Amino acid sequence: MYVVIDACVLANYAVVDLLLTLAELGLISPRWSSQILEETYRTHTQKLHWEPRIARGFQAAVLAQFPTSLVSGYEKWIPHCTNHEKDRHVLACAIEAKARVILTYNLRDFASRDLAPWHTRALHPQDYLLGLHGQDHEQIADALERVVRNHSQKLGRKFTIQDELRALAPFVPEFSKALLAESNAVLR
Repeated sequence: MYVVIDACVLANYAVVDLLLTLAELGLISPRWSSQILEETYRTHTQKLHWEPRIARGFQAAVLAQFPTSLVSGYEKWIPHCTNHEKDRHVLACAIEAKARVILTYNLRDFASRDLAPWHTRALHPQDYLLGLHGQDHEQIADALERVVRNHSQKLGRKFTIQDELRALAPFVPEFSKALLAESNAVLR
């Protein structure tokens, strides 16, 4: 399923790391535009105070890892979009990509009435992840294990699924809570 990932989600490393791992496993097909990537860069450097080279490195990495995810030609749809003006480019990207879902924290900028004509909807990452978990909890578990392995290698110390779920908790609290309860039940 094609999913447009808004800049506010792309900029959230904890959440996007899991989403992109799900994409590597073939569970989702992420989409974004150059404008979304530029917004992500601004968020990384201006709000999150990443060094510009690290923010550009993130962009280069996602473009290299997911070369077919970059959507072009979306600009022609912007005049036809009726959602919040600053996020019309995101809906236009979804239209061009034929994405059924826009992942965003800014749900207020994507009213259902503005999305319905385009057969797409906006979801909070938490709702999307909970839905995926309900459909295929094994793939979610596999993705979490892969994220944990990567973090353990990068950090040079053991990083657990519980650590990852605690890192995700501020951004997707119900998802983290549900999976933390599951993982604790398995460990008992």
